[in-house]
Amino acid sequence: MAEVFQKGTLYLCATPIGNLEDITYRVVRCLREADVVAAEDTRHTKQLLAAYGIDTPLTSYHEHNKAEKGPQLIDLLRQGQMVALVSDAGMPAICDPGSDLVRLAIEADIPIVPLPGANAGLTGLIASGMDTTQFTFIGFLPKTQKHRRPVLERVKSYGGTLIFYEAPHRIQTVLRELIDVLGDRQAVICRELTKRYEQYMRGPLSQVTQELAEQGARGEFVILVAGATDSEDTPAGDGDYAAQVRKLMDQGVDKKEAVRIVAKRCGAPKRSVYQAALTLS
Repeated sequence: MAEVFQKGTLYLCATPIGNLEDITYRVVRCLREADVVAAEDTRHTKQLLAAYGIDTPLTSYHEHNKAEKGPQLIDLLRQGQMVALVSDAGMPAICDPGSDLVRLAIEADIPIVPLPGANAGLTGLIASGMDTTQFTFIGFLPKTQKHRRPVLERVKSYGGTLIFYEAPHRIQTVLRELIDVLGDRQAVICRELTKRYEQYMRGPLSQVTQELAEQGARGEFVILVAGATDSEDTPAGDGDYAAQVRKLMDQGVDKKEAVRIVAKRCGAPKRSVYQAALTLS
């Protein structure tokens, strides 16, 4: 028996990440029966709805209007309307403001129903040939090197595959930083997943970085990097803490954060690392 969609419920609808056929029957029916579809980009979602003959009213909900639009959508739900939330591609609330609307709905005691579907990170992972038994989704790294470095230092010791998203204009910079911080680990770069020019580049980070530089960075990217090995997890011992702190500071990490990172990396008391780094400025 077909599901009966409920009024006053927020439905989180997964949409295709490239190929328009990667949408479930359930999502199509939900979008058709909803009172309103809240979309990150109404122009983009309008094309998807048109492809399936859906004429449900659209309203925008994105990073720049979420503070105003979120409460308005909650009011509609309280009034008994059925709201379907979509992102531009993939699962809503993953790396987009949908997560804020979900929190508002929880606070308002409004039912939330996820409708699963396409996801770029998992799509890339299952075709990568890398470890799928343990993995960590990082998503988009911060936009500036100063803020990216601490994140990479934090995940450096993680076991299992690391999953990143990156934009074409920044990917070469990020790949070089991955090599600097994580080392020349095995990696897979996935480009234009599910689209006509879908591509996988496999090999050490240095190799795939060079391949991408030669062909040019176009499209959307998922980067998969091998996790830390046991040898990488071994503490460095009582080495030159000051030199390690200085190296991180030269990379844009502030002194306090650099001391914390070195202490954790070496398994040393933070006070000992701080004392060793007192002469640094």
